[in-house]
Amino acid sequence: MPDTEFARYVDTREAAHLIGLSPRTLEKYRTCGAGPAYRKIGGRVVYRQADLEAWAEQGARRTTHDADRTAISHHG
Repeated sequence: MPDTEFARYVDTREAAHLIGLSPRTLEKYRTCGAGPAYRKIGGRVVYRQADLEAWAEQGARRTTHDADRTAISHHG
């Protein structure tokens, strides 16, 4: 049976686990706009796994000189 679209969504706890952050950090990022895209469905906050991966990739770099240009912003 193929995956449904909803199988690609995870709650805050699972999203935090997948990207190595605490759920509280993701909650803080939501308030200041620094974190991955999220959705509210029926009053629940959910993250699409593809959005988590895309956000994490924004922090990828090859040298320490790249840090200022591509580091994920954690400031609000």
